[in-house]
Amino acid sequence: MEYYIWIAVVAVFALRILFLKISIRNERSILQNGGIEYGVKNSKILTILHIVFYLSCFIEAIVTKAKFDTQSAIGAGLIVFSMIMLYVVISLLDGIWTVKLMVAKEHKFNNHWLFKTVKHPNYFLNIVPELIGLAMLCHAFYSAVIILPIYAFILYRRIEEENRILKEIIIPNGNK
Repeated sequence: MEYYIWIAVVAVFALRILFLKISIRNERSILQNGGIEYGVKNSKILTILHIVFYLSCFIEAIVTKAKFDTQSAIGAGLIVFSMIMLYVVISLLDGIWTVKLMVAKEHKFNNHWLFKTVKHPNYFLNIVPELIGLAMLCHAFYSAVIILPIYAFILYRRIEEENRILKEIIIPNGNK
């Protein structure tokens, strides 16, 4: 495996850890102020799948001695796009973004154009391009074929639950 790929995977993983720290800080604040966590089991499964996917792609890149080529460059571009979008989503949600499914007390719907245009930008503009980009970067065909369908199913369940919470709790609280 070329060192460009190794550096990129480690850098993205480190960046993900920094975003996780933001999530943990926000989670504590939400719970301390009367918020509620939903979908605990689903969140744990998504977290495990995310880590397993990263490790699997990294291992597959090592085993296949992946070279940094056009496919890797496109994958890296998707990852950069996904991290920018994650930063944007975190900024727009200002203190309530978490990797878990949490609802702050008196949680209002954020009616920013991004949330109106892309119903779940954290999933469709961050997670999906990140995972596809990582698989492309690492030339991780088997990781993508085996793990991504499972991830997609669990993410679909998460989106269903989030849609229910939006409809029943958040939207009735009004707009931000």
